[in-house]
Amino acid sequence: MPDTAAYLLVGAIAAAVTFATTPVVGAVARRLSWVVEPAAERHVHRVATPDVGGIAMLIGFVVAFLVAREMDTFASLFRSGDSEPRGVLIAATLMFLVGFIDDIFEISAPAKVFGTVLVAVVLVYYGVTMFYFRVPFNDVYILSDEWVPLVTVLWLLGMTNAINLIDGLDGLAAGIVAIGAFAFFLYSQRLADPSIGMLTQPNVGPLVAILAVGICVGFLPHNFNPARIFMGDGGALLLGLLMAVSTSVVGGRADPNTQRFIGQSYFFLAPLLIPLIILGVPILDTLFAIVRRAARRQGVASADKGHLHHRLMEMGHGQRRSVLILWAWTALLSAFVLYPVYTGSGLSYVPIGMLMLVLVLYTLLHPQIRRRRK
Repeated sequence: MPDTAAYLLVGAIAAAVTFATTPVVGAVARRLSWVVEPAAERHVHRVATPDVGGIAMLIGFVVAFLVAREMDTFASLFRSGDSEPRGVLIAATLMFLVGFIDDIFEISAPAKVFGTVLVAVVLVYYGVTMFYFRVPFNDVYILSDEWVPLVTVLWLLGMTNAINLIDGLDGLAAGIVAIGAFAFFLYSQRLADPSIGMLTQPNVGPLVAILAVGICVGFLPHNFNPARIFMGDGGALLLGLLMAVSTSVVGGRADPNTQRFIGQSYFFLAPLLIPLIILGVPILDTLFAIVRRAARRQGVASADKGHLHHRLMEMGHGQRRSVLILWAWTALLSAFVLYPVYTGSGLSYVPIGMLMLVLVLYTLLHPQIRRRRK
């Protein structure tokens, strides 16, 4: 089992490569006119901005992934004849290409869905799928060969659309994924601990999670308000795939028969619920968007300014404060699910509950908000 230091090293490599290549990608994008113009019905930026930052994120991911492949620490993962790492690399590249084509040529929503389904087929072909599916308070189901493709497609569609929809303010999506992916990395490390033994090794999930953290951290300095470059659909779909892969091969493979430790009921229910809670902000925003557009008889892909981040700005929060509030919510939700994992008890949620209450009050009762209401 690779140690935490090895994971952090490849994550740092992903961050450094992404940080270094992003300005180059931005310069090339401006020369080729790969920029997005401001649009009143959807965007909040005021100047034409490159929207192909996903190129730098893919480069950072691939370089760090290949470095990990050459490290002895990850020999059991890459040199055991396992085809999963190859499948992850191919699927990540194809998922990025689907988004990149949309950034340049603006393909239709059905075309993007079709491309995502093809990427899911690649994951299934290389075995990058979950084995178990847990239904809360019911049972654990072993997925048959007939169900694996459908579950993989739905999981990938859900994650990619959640990240894509939340990518509406400078630094928002990259920050949320960085926080959520790091929380899930810590969770996967805990499951893999020999004293718990719920996660059989080798498992590519923790590596994918920490690489997602790295490329987000490297991209954020260029993407935080005022953003000099956007990740575009290419970057958002890439991040969605990385989160879908890490959560499915960790949460969907945790041994359901290993429950002989403190907090066993939590671990039994948590593996597939944790990513939903950690990524609660973008997933909640996705659900709101679907309901809102259905009520207006609009297509799911229709542009509007009804997302959570837009509503915060309408309340009077600026871009930076809105982003920081949603980052804080993601961090608190992550702490909420990690607390019992590391303490063995799910009973004492008072400190986190108090922090959440403070954040709600800050969001709604900030002096600037109160003055605007008056």
